[in-house]
Amino acid sequence: MATVIREATADDYEALCELFDEVAALHRDHLPHFFRKPTRPVREQAYYQGLFLSEVNGNAVGFVHAVIRDAPALPIFIPRRYAVVDNLGVKSDFRGGGIGWRLMQRIHDWAIVKGASAIELNVHAFNRGAISFYRKLGYKTVSQRMTQSLD
Repeated sequence: MATVIREATADDYEALCELFDEVAALHRDHLPHFFRKPTRPVREQAYYQGLFLSEVNGNAVGFVHAVIRDAPALPIFIPRRYAVVDNLGVKSDFRGGGIGWRLMQRIHDWAIVKGASAIELNVHAFNRGAISFYRKLGYKTVSQRMTQSLD
């Protein structure tokens, strides 16, 4: 199985839309009060800039997208630059084979080049598999986001 991780290009748009839709479906299934099936592509084409794509034998099977942020210029914050993983997805048939790990390693390398001192991410509480995966990579919980409906 020949696996390649590379920066995504505009030519990858259709394949990435399929990958994003698989991730979106997982979230729709578990959090239908937050997520819905879109009537257009899950992400606009401009969003795909700076993404990394994993291919197996020329077929897109996973992706990761991160952005670089700087801490707000407020007196309470220590100045720092960090990366935020906006999204990570691996096709269900390819999970458990190291593709997610390789994608995250690629983002770690990219973040270092960009001058980041840390990587942060959010993961929904229902997604136990992702939580376990990130913990195995050394990520720790720093905060929890909570919600209450106002029915």
